[in-house]
Amino acid sequence: MRPSLHDLDGRIGEGWGGDPGPDGCHVNVVLGVRGSATAAALLGTFATPAPGHTPILVVVGEAQDRYEVVWPPTIMINKATAVEERHQTITWGAGQLGIAQGVLDAVADGLLEPTGDLVVFVCIWIDPSASDETAVRAAARLAVRRAIGVAVQGRDADAARDLVSRRDDVTSPFYGGS
Repeated sequence: MRPSLHDLDGRIGEGWGGDPGPDGCHVNVVLGVRGSATAAALLGTFATPAPGHTPILVVVGEAQDRYEVVWPPTIMINKATAVEERHQTITWGAGQLGIAQGVLDAVADGLLEPTGDLVVFVCIWIDPSASDETAVRAAARLAVRRAIGVAVQGRDADAARDLVSRRDDVTSPFYGGS
């Protein structure tokens, strides 16, 4: 059963899509209900771009004069600084399209309503060395759908308890210590 719209406010999720490597994508998703402090904070990202990090409203369409906003409205911001032209193209092209498709998949699956009363915020990491636009699009789509699923349905309680039991043995691919 899907939570009520107001119960979705502030829910978060995380997802990975694609193969481990430069064409895979990692996302974080936050849901905010219109009029809430969460939504206000998410919308504030439009006022705070930084070099290489451009928040955008996710749109689809074959030409700029025919763009359609994904519904529910979705804000995208990149986690990896996009300064090289190819990385920018893949981020705001393949990444944006994959995000759009992932959100639309969540609507089609009944997780979200296509309403302007909800804001979906997606932070996406795309490797600067990514090169396969189709793989990046598919990875972003899968990652976003997975993350929205976690945000809406929650995490499996047994998996969460298992992680607690393994807390002394967990690691990270970015940790080099012992």
